[in-house]
Amino acid sequence: MKGQRGFVLMAKRPFAGLVHKIVRWQALHEERQMLATLSDDALKDIGLSRGDVEHERHLHFWQDPLRK
Repeated sequence: MKGQRGFVLMAKRPFAGLVHKIVRWQALHEERQMLATLSDDALKDIGLSRGDVEHERHLHFWQDPLRK
Protein backbone atom coordinates (compact mmCIF):
# COMPACT_ATOMS: atom_id res chain seq x y z
CA MET A 1 0.00 0.00 0.00
CA LYS A 2 1.28 3.43 -0.85
CA GLY A 3 0.33 5.00 2.48
CA GLN A 4 2.31 2.46 4.47
CA ARG A 5 5.49 2.88 2.48
CA GLY A 6 6.15 6.36 3.87
CA PHE A 7 5.41 5.20 7.38
CA VAL A 8 7.87 2.34 7.09
CA LEU A 9 10.60 4.67 5.82
CA MET A 10 10.02 7.03 8.74
CA ALA A 11 10.09 4.16 11.22
CA LYS A 12 13.50 3.00 9.99
CA ARG A 13 15.09 6.38 10.76
CA PRO A 14 13.21 7.90 13.69
CA PHE A 15 16.16 10.04 14.85
CA ALA A 16 17.38 11.22 11.44
CA GLY A 17 16.26 14.81 12.06
CA LEU A 18 17.91 14.94 15.45
CA VAL A 19 21.17 13.52 14.12
CA HIS A 20 21.14 16.11 11.33
CA LYS A 21 20.71 18.94 13.87
CA ILE A 22 23.51 17.62 16.06
CA VAL A 23 25.87 17.49 13.08
CA ARG A 24 24.95 21.09 12.17
CA TRP A 25 25.45 22.25 15.76
CA GLN A 26 28.84 20.57 15.91
CA ALA A 27 29.93 22.23 12.66
CA LEU A 28 28.74 25.61 13.94
CA HIS A 29 30.70 25.14 17.17
CA GLU A 30 33.84 24.22 15.22
CA GLU A 31 33.45 27.27 12.95
CA ARG A 32 33.16 29.55 15.97
CA GLN A 33 36.27 28.02 17.53
CA MET A 34 38.17 28.41 14.26
CA LEU A 35 37.19 32.07 14.01
CA ALA A 36 38.60 32.64 17.49
CA THR A 37 42.00 31.39 16.34
CA LEU A 38 42.31 33.83 13.42
CA SER A 39 44.59 36.84 13.66
CA ASP A 40 43.21 40.37 13.74
CA ASP A 41 44.48 40.94 10.19
CA ALA A 42 42.68 37.83 8.91
CA LEU A 43 39.48 38.92 10.66
CA LYS A 44 39.80 42.37 9.09
CA ASP A 45 40.09 40.72 5.67
CA ILE A 46 36.72 39.01 6.12
CA GLY A 47 35.08 42.07 7.66
CA LEU A 48 34.94 41.03 11.31
CA SER A 49 36.37 42.53 14.47
CA ARG A 50 37.69 40.73 17.52
CA GLY A 51 34.56 41.89 19.38
CA ASP A 52 32.31 40.27 16.75
CA VAL A 53 34.17 37.00 17.15
CA GLU A 54 34.05 37.10 20.94
CA HIS A 55 30.31 37.76 20.85
CA GLU A 56 29.78 34.87 18.44
CA ARG A 57 32.06 32.56 20.43
CA HIS A 58 30.02 33.00 23.60
CA LEU A 59 26.71 32.03 21.97
CA HIS A 60 25.27 28.63 22.77
CA PHE A 61 25.69 25.93 20.14
CA TRP A 62 21.96 25.91 19.33
CA GLN A 63 21.91 29.66 18.64
CA ASP A 64 22.34 29.77 14.88
CA PRO A 65 22.04 33.34 13.56
CA LEU A 66 21.51 32.08 10.00
CA ARG A 67 18.92 29.47 11.05
CA LYS A 68 20.56 26.79 8.88
